Amino acid sequence: MSAVPGHLRRFLPSRRDYDGLRSSWKTDLLAGITVGIVALPLALAFGVSSGVGAEAGLITAVVAGLVAAVMGGSHVQVSGPTGAMVVVLAPVVALHGPGSIALVSLLAGLLVVMLGISGLGRAVAFIPWPVVEGFTLGIAAIIFLQQVPMATGTAGIPGHNTLLAAVESASQATLPTVLQTLGVVAGVAAVMLLLPRLNKALPASLIAVLLATAAAELLQLDIPRIGALPQSVSAPSMPALDPATMGGLLMPAVSIAMLAAIESLLSARVAAGLVGPDGRPSGAYSPDRELTGQGLASIAAGFFGGMPATGAIARTAVNVRSGARTRLSAIVHALVLLAIIYFAAGLVGKIPLAVLAGILMVTASRMVSRHTVTAIMRSTRADAFVFVLTALITVAFDLIVAIEIGLVAAALFTLRKFASLSGVKREEIPGPPEPGDEHIAIFRLDGAMFFGAAERVLQEISQVKDIQVAIIRLSQVRMLDATGAHTLVEVISALELRGVTVLLKGVQPQHLDLVTNVGVIRSLRHHKHLFTSLPAAVEHARSHVRRNAAANV
Repeated sequence: MSAVPGHLRRFLPSRRDYDGLRSSWKTDLLAGITVGIVALPLALAFGVSSGVGAEAGLITAVVAGLVAAVMGGSHVQVSGPTGAMVVVLAPVVALHGPGSIALVSLLAGLLVVMLGISGLGRAVAFIPWPVVEGFTLGIAAIIFLQQVPMATGTAGIPGHNTLLAAVESASQATLPTVLQTLGVVAGVAAVMLLLPRLNKALPASLIAVLLATAAAELLQLDIPRIGALPQSVSAPSMPALDPATMGGLLMPAVSIAMLAAIESLLSARVAAGLVGPDGRPSGAYSPDRELTGQGLASIAAGFFGGMPATGAIARTAVNVRSGARTRLSAIVHALVLLAIIYFAAGLVGKIPLAVLAGILMVTASRMVSRHTVTAIMRSTRADAFVFVLTALITVAFDLIVAIEIGLVAAALFTLRKFASLSGVKREEIPGPPEPGDEHIAIFRLDGAMFFGAAERVLQEISQVKDIQVAIIRLSQVRMLDATGAHTLVEVISALELRGVTVLLKGVQPQHLDLVTNVGVIRSLRHHKHLFTSLPAAVEHARSHVRRNAAANV
């Protein structure tokens, strides 16, 4: 460890990752078993829904889950295939085939590792809440629509427009298969929704799988099943590195990497605030190490024929609420799934695809709460607009495009708000009036003097007529950028060209270097026209007016 450079050492496992294990190993062990049981149907469902297959989903949950648990930046995060990743992977599978996903996972994982090493992990904190929730709502809608083929017993139709593909699949449904599959979906949904009301500790999704599969076997339903699964994990191998194929997969890999980074960091951030049964929060996490860990997890999954992985908030929440305190629980979760591959693959292959569709439909309906939607819609019109816009673009176009447009829209509304709080106000000269005061104007700049408000300030000050001295007060300016400083240069220059002497009062210490470097001080008629007190500036302005009056006699 001592041979590793200091700036890279923080990305590696250490003994501190398992602080408190002696007192928490029992609860960590039980939490890991619980999460493994919960993760099984989700891993299978996400693998099938993405088009890669149930095997890839299960392998990803094992390999990526284990690597991320050891190398990631959160002590309680559980990683694996997720719904958001399925949304991005499905079009890639449709265009390039299932065999391309291992290479995409490798490329995306490398990009995520680079993001972590470059220190961009904390950037997720700048994503506004309405954008995150709109993004989540859009993903939930896509996941729900993607299950329509399995729910109706039809073959999925490749295509980027999920809504049209769902409608087309539903129109091809035939009797009696569609009645049987919809009955299975309804039964799974009923168990998942009603069982937690009786006992929240029971793994509702797993029980739904067992009951629905048993019913399908007893009734001998002729509906699509998962099919044969391998009963062991194959040896790792390097995906084929065909230059032509890599060129076509590069942009999808970039989108997947961005999504993996965002979802993993959001999940880790939420997990850090979750409270376990002992009433204690999960604690802090390392954003940059979380990215490198998730990137390595996707790389490892690619070598084993899996798919890109991210932190999974639903499984992470189950982990925390089950009492997990260290990484042991996430490691155990991966080992539980590995044991299922070796000892129960034959039974898993008999699960109807409609069961997985029902699980994901219920999961999608729970991704955004009604309370959250109501709170956003009642907040401000700008935030509500950003929320709805992000959700619609997510469904209609692309997840990454949705985040980008959502961020741009949120930024524009924020700048508009800042600009509305900024402005210029003409003030009266304090104290008893003196002859010639009508030739002096005091302007107070408020709020943020930045590119969004600078033009209005320039126009308002430039419109003032019949003055000899202008005092511009800057003590209330809280934010100043280069554009705002340059606008001050333009204002001063315009007034000086009209013969108006400009005095500056109250330049903030943190803004002094900026106004000096941009040329604000240099644009003044004299370097002594910079004041720290208003009375001194007023007295100097009156001396200019008196001098002008004497010169005109």
